[in-house]
Amino acid sequence: MRLWLLRHARVDLAAGLCYGQSDVPAHAAHTAEAARAAAAILPPGLPVWVSGLGRAGQLAEALRDLRPDLGEPVTDARLNEMDFGEWELTPWSVIPRAAFDRWMADFADHRFGGRESTQAVIDRVAAALADLRTGVGQDALWITHAGVIRAVQYVLTHGSSRIRNARQWPAEAPAPGGLVCLSLSLPLSA
Repeated sequence: MRLWLLRHARVDLAAGLCYGQSDVPAHAAHTAEAARAAAAILPPGLPVWVSGLGRAGQLAEALRDLRPDLGEPVTDARLNEMDFGEWELTPWSVIPRAAFDRWMADFADHRFGGRESTQAVIDRVAAALADLRTGVGQDALWITHAGVIRAVQYVLTHGSSRIRNARQWPAEAPAPGGLVCLSLSLPLSA
């Protein structure tokens, strides 16, 4: 079983802002470009799940216009980006170093910005992956965010084990509008 992970297109925000659960729009031209690129690659008839955030929904709609053979997108909030709480829409450069230090000291459970921990993101993504494997049992597409894609990579590498530190968090994610395909043939629990 393969899971295709499509990251939303570049957002219409100034560079360098922290955004996760903020429902900011994606750039229309970049969304159309990402949809065209994905439409040319994706296999026919994939079931589609999409984050509940508008920027992912924009891409799902643009892709569906080009590829009506793909399943009607099902919205799943577990595919939403991490909630950075009070740091949402704040320039990364002005977030106090002490806030980052507290997060790195307790990477699993510290709620950076006061809302959601890294482990909470991993747990909700792991639950969505388990549901996908037991409920669908076939290749699928998720239209989502960099943090979710990294969480999928973490779960595929480490199973259900708790993340110990930031060094375990995958560094790679597709650029905005990018697509990656991962095999779900590995067990999702450790």
